Amino acid sequence: MTEPENIIAEPIIRIAAKGDGVTASGRFAWGVAPGDMLLSDGTVEPGPHHIAPVCRHFGQCGGCQLQQLDEQSLTDFVEARVTNASASQDLGTEHFAAPHLSPPGTRRRASLRAESSAGRIVIGYREAKSHRLVELGECPVLLPEFVALLAPLRKLLIRLGQSAPAPKKGKKAPQGKHSHSRMAADVDLAMTEQGVDLFIKGVTTEGLDAVHLMLDFATDHRLARLVLDQGYGPEAVWEPEPVTVRLGGISVPFPPGSFLQATLNGEQALVAATTDWLAGCTNVADLFSGLGTFAFALAGQGSRVLAAEAARDAHLACKAAAGMAGLPIFPAHRDLFRNPLLPDELNKFDAVVLDPPRAGARDQIERLADSTVARIVYISCNPSSWARDAALLVEAGYRVQEVRPVGQFRWSTHVELASLFVK
Repeated sequence: MTEPENIIAEPIIRIAAKGDGVTASGRFAWGVAPGDMLLSDGTVEPGPHHIAPVCRHFGQCGGCQLQQLDEQSLTDFVEARVTNASASQDLGTEHFAAPHLSPPGTRRRASLRAESSAGRIVIGYREAKSHRLVELGECPVLLPEFVALLAPLRKLLIRLGQSAPAPKKGKKAPQGKHSHSRMAADVDLAMTEQGVDLFIKGVTTEGLDAVHLMLDFATDHRLARLVLDQGYGPEAVWEPEPVTVRLGGISVPFPPGSFLQATLNGEQALVAATTDWLAGCTNVADLFSGLGTFAFALAGQGSRVLAAEAARDAHLACKAAAGMAGLPIFPAHRDLFRNPLLPDELNKFDAVVLDPPRAGARDQIERLADSTVARIVYISCNPSSWARDAALLVEAGYRVQEVRPVGQFRWSTHVELASLFVK
């Protein structure tokens, strides 16, 4: 299809949900900013909101899509993702707060991939729309402590690979585990109260030499913990003291690989919204509660909290910390997808807060829609699934009183929000 001859240049008027810039006529271009001019040959003339990306990997690494936007354009994008989702379902949201964006260099959890070939290790994120890894030499999103570990971690993985047991003659290496010539592992990093928690999944080691390598690495880099999963579950190689994270002023055990809000700054924004909206509520149900991000904050301001969570390790961590602190938190090990709280159970609560996975929580929302709960705080990491769930609540008579957009994942298209529904 040929382009109309009368189109010479068009301004980019907005950034779409997946990060592409859009003109008024519907033309798309990647890596642009509002105010850029898209020329007829597809080239771009930068406008006043187009800035130089801060990372040399931008454009290749799939972790960021929006480093070309200035601060105002990035803020506008986060806001538009939420307002457009609300408008798509005619939710009639009464108030949108100004977006909250986490600053650079504050990402306190990260999941990276490590792969080797012919003795060379690459650690990083996937390329955009590709399975190839980008070897990270820098990352302005992550905490500096994480970036500082990347180069020494490459060396450690090479040495562990050299010490790995070779498959016996005539046998293949176990599926998912590396051999001498090929290794693939997942690397999870989290910042805890004691320091960096490093969790490596997919590396096979054997013998005292490998153990000494890992212990030396952990001590040299002052890790809080080093955990290895060789296919049989996580095993702590190094943990001089129990690893915890601070939630609502309480130290909570942190099981390896547990969910943690991406930035402390973003967590504080989400918790502040929840505690503001539910101040004075006596009985609150915290659904999909995880380690207790919201439960501990709510209990700290006087609420009695039911904390329902399906992940057993997170449930037990929350239960242990609540017991030690003597807080009125009542953890329940419950899969809310298979066994959502029913209206009769929900009606016992003044308020409900829920923070489900990206797909939303339709089954639980349907039960909430049939309940008499007066206030619902819905935390979401996906404006689209949130809007679909919210439509069910609005149809049942709830009003969307306020929404606060939160951009924890700076320079990405991933947007979160806190919302308040009242009946």
